[in-house]
Amino acid sequence: MSSGCAGGLSVTLCRDPRQFAALEESWNRLFRGCPTATPFQSHAWLHSWWLSYGKDGRLRIVLVRRGEELVGAAALMLVHRPMPLLVPLGGPITDYFDVLVAAEYADQVVPALARGLHRAARGAVVDLREVRPGAAAEQLYRHWPGVSSVLADSTCMELPTLPFDELVKRMPASGAQRVRAKLRKTDAAGIEEHEVAEQDVPRAVRTLLRLHEKQWRGRGVTPEHLRPRFAEHLTRATRRMVRAGESRLTEFRLDGKVVAANVTLLSSGLSGGYLYGADPDLRTRKVDVATLLLRYEAGRALAEGRPVVSFLRGNEPYKNHWRPETVVNQRFLLATAALAPLLRVHESQVTGRERAVDVLREALPAARDWRARLNELRVR
Repeated sequence: MSSGCAGGLSVTLCRDPRQFAALEESWNRLFRGCPTATPFQSHAWLHSWWLSYGKDGRLRIVLVRRGEELVGAAALMLVHRPMPLLVPLGGPITDYFDVLVAAEYADQVVPALARGLHRAARGAVVDLREVRPGAAAEQLYRHWPGVSSVLADSTCMELPTLPFDELVKRMPASGAQRVRAKLRKTDAAGIEEHEVAEQDVPRAVRTLLRLHEKQWRGRGVTPEHLRPRFAEHLTRATRRMVRAGESRLTEFRLDGKVVAANVTLLSSGLSGGYLYGADPDLRTRKVDVATLLLRYEAGRALAEGRPVVSFLRGNEPYKNHWRPETVVNQRFLLATAALAPLLRVHESQVTGRERAVDVLREALPAARDWRARLNELRVR
């Protein structure tokens, strides 16, 4: 697909993985010129994900150029279940989606990108998940020429980048006192931080994933994190992103042994802790790994001028201790007017599944309580 647009812009649809691979240099320039972009829109992350998870014939990337310069991009793929959908590259292992728009040409690029995506979506509903508030995709949604709907998606937790002592002061007094006591024990243990160089990333990712599996053993590890395709993607993407300054892999060593490791993804707007692994034996030394990681990453974010330290998706209790700001991602459903009935069917399926999940979340704690009571009766 190719078309001319007002303002000297052209819109094309990339369906060739080799062409996508060749876009790296121009994609990276666009990525750096898009202030709303998160690390998950980098070429390194998206292309690596495609190599591990993509399927032949499914690639759909809308590109906007001004002459030879790439000034807009929406990285999507076609899926057929539960119906024909255009969905973001990155899948469930990606925390944020956005389109890329060169800031200086945004007024022209966004409408062109919307029209290009509208043509690409003639036979499918566009389902844009995990759109962070303030993303360029919000403007795309406003310029959409067909039918549309917006739903709430995942909850994310974020902290403003402040000196760590200031972050501790945000906590209740009793919680702040506990954190300081834990850090004194952590510092007494003598743990040392070491930032991994690009050439050592493959070895360090293997160590991280081994620690991650050990840390979650018997407690419901995410199955995808143990699969070879995830390890291949994380290794490949992290290595490229470390080289480009878009990621950091940090090891924490005790007596020369790696006892924890953390992958952090970076963009101009945020620092996000993506995945970590820690030796469970650290608990016996009273080392609070989450606090250790946060202190290190908050310090780095402050030094690098990144305004936000993101916990990314999820509202686990340990995150709430820090009184973070709650940010709810958005889910944009878009379709041509002719596919309006299909969009409404998909919307009803999505909201129905969400209601079922909410019911299960409410029921599972009650079920656990009943199992505990039955076990008590058996013991008696």
